[in-house]
Amino acid sequence: MGVTFEVNDGVARIGLDDGKVNVMSTTMLGEIGAAFDRAETEAEIVVLRSARPGIFSAGFDLKVFAAGDAAKSLEMVRAGAELALRLMSFPHPTIGVMEGHAFPMGTFLLLACDVRLGARGPHRMGLNEVAIGIAPPSFAIELARSRLHPAWLSRTVTLGEMYEPEEALTAGFLDRVVAPERVDITLEEVIVALRAIHKPSHATAKKRLRQPATDAMRMAINRELTMAAYEASSRARSAVAMPG
Repeated sequence: MGVTFEVNDGVARIGLDDGKVNVMSTTMLGEIGAAFDRAETEAEIVVLRSARPGIFSAGFDLKVFAAGDAAKSLEMVRAGAELALRLMSFPHPTIGVMEGHAFPMGTFLLLACDVRLGARGPHRMGLNEVAIGIAPPSFAIELARSRLHPAWLSRTVTLGEMYEPEEALTAGFLDRVVAPERVDITLEEVIVALRAIHKPSHATAKKRLRQPATDAMRMAINRELTMAAYEASSRARSAVAMPG
């Protein structure tokens, strides 16, 4: 159990389900990447959605950070960074569905999707790293910069604020927010709309629009996510405060 994949009528549905809270371990991120490999060749539209009630993803595995193994931490963060970067330029339209909490790596995946659909509810998303003793990685800041309104970007990056769906919509994390019982109906409406667009033009337009952001993300990954840079950062970082 981890990632499910099915294709029906040109729509690939990638489901996140690790049996717990969809922690973005290196293994989980690899499985999501493999699902997108299949979707690229087998589908025309991709839906990324959690199968776990109340949670999209708990984000990176904090136990890996807390263990102090720089190599394993770097491997996990780099896997997440490369996946987010890939989604930013994925050739097919992508839809991310948020129906529960989306802690940072979960938020990064949603931010990289073309259409972000959220369900109303008491769940939150954002970049809360500073609240747990971690500075947000630069690739994630560049990703968020490309989608969020500046004032909200500053608040979530530097203050660790997390937002419920209505605020997330205003901030730019989400594109549409509907009642939970309307998520499936709205998702199908979005799929119908995406079927009507010219797919090659979509892929080209996405690449042109996001080139500055993807270039900045690539530079950040190459600069920051190396063993030398990561070990230096780890030495300077205070102990991770594990959530209660």
